[in-house]
Amino acid sequence: MPEPSDSKAGRAAFTHPDFVLFQIARFLIVGAVEMQAVAVGWQVYDITKSALDLGLVGLAQFLPGIILFLVSGHASDRFERRKVLSWCYVGYAVCSGLLLFITESGSHSVKPIYTVLVLLGVVRSFNGTASRSILPQLVPEEHFANAVAWNATTFQAATILGPSLGGILYALFHGPSAVYAGAMLTAVGALLSMFRLKTRPQARRREPTTLKTVFAGLHFIWRQKLILGAISLDLFAVLLGGAVALLPVYAREILHTGPSGLGLLRTAPGVGAALMAVALAHRPLRGRAGPALLWSVAGFGVCTILFGISTSLVLSLVSLIFLGAADMVSVIIRATLVQLRTPDEMRGRVMAVDMVFIGTSNELGQFESGLTAQWFGTVPAVLLGGVGTLVVIALWAWIFPDLRRAGKLADMRSVTDEIPEAAERMQ
Repeated sequence: MPEPSDSKAGRAAFTHPDFVLFQIARFLIVGAVEMQAVAVGWQVYDITKSALDLGLVGLAQFLPGIILFLVSGHASDRFERRKVLSWCYVGYAVCSGLLLFITESGSHSVKPIYTVLVLLGVVRSFNGTASRSILPQLVPEEHFANAVAWNATTFQAATILGPSLGGILYALFHGPSAVYAGAMLTAVGALLSMFRLKTRPQARRREPTTLKTVFAGLHFIWRQKLILGAISLDLFAVLLGGAVALLPVYAREILHTGPSGLGLLRTAPGVGAALMAVALAHRPLRGRAGPALLWSVAGFGVCTILFGISTSLVLSLVSLIFLGAADMVSVIIRATLVQLRTPDEMRGRVMAVDMVFIGTSNELGQFESGLTAQWFGTVPAVLLGGVGTLVVIALWAWIFPDLRRAGKLADMRSVTDEIPEAAERMQ
């Protein structure tokens, strides 16, 4: 039987119509969230002129995920994930509508905005677990690694278009109202695409709702040291190295550009990540995944330092592009590893824990960046974060030797046969 060509193998996931529908919905909803994030960041900083308040934007969205991650993970395993996502898209549209209403009412207080961001954090908690755990129900296992790469590409493409469009709309209409209206309509479009999607039925064991089943995701990750090392590395590296929250300060105070420049800065990591994701979709990682993960996170830290010392818009954009490319390598390695080593009946709960790590590194990382910028200044905060990322890599290579020695991603699926037995021992 002839081997499929590289070009066909590189697009294998798109031979499944439901995967295509999910990518359309995902592109639209991520684009809506990203364009809205530009408007919220600029609006809050325009009102308060405080880097700390930008950090609170991330904290407001992060805390609900920490509080609800056990509930959201259990919901993704208990209910049909397509329906969970549909309700989440409704929630996104409502949040955008509320931000539009607050802006049009003429309020000059950030408190109502933070209230909506907390509600947005609740929606994101349920959306994150369902969105990530539904992917194996859309493609067969042999096409899963390819689906992960293209799923990441779709996400990054939306992070490219979303911030740019948000910055342009904010500048053209002299305020955030048009951005919030656009985000609301885009969320409705994602909902329409989700209505047409059908998932592949997979056998799940019916489990009673007990404390053991709710906490099973935590227990599973603790036992799987390779997974624990991979996701905790991302947690601490991005927590320390996240400079995204300070982009409005860089745009206004250091690079001396406006909302459109801020949109470009927010877009740059997505450009690098998308290019890397496409490259990995066509030419998957064939070497040792563990060292590749460690080196990619090291690249993330170096690019963070380079961005921190830059006073040139061009150099800053280049730094962020390479930062996004390095981050994408670690994202694909981690996502493939976690999904292949987790049985379907536990994916929601495991993804919920993973989302807490991601949320911590992103939203809490924004708060950390805002707080350290308030204490030490914007540039020192970013530089300290980049150096801290490099320190974390050295520590994790020592603490998690399995991570350092991890082999090919294609070999990760060989351990899945052991997982159901481990899951039964946890009941």
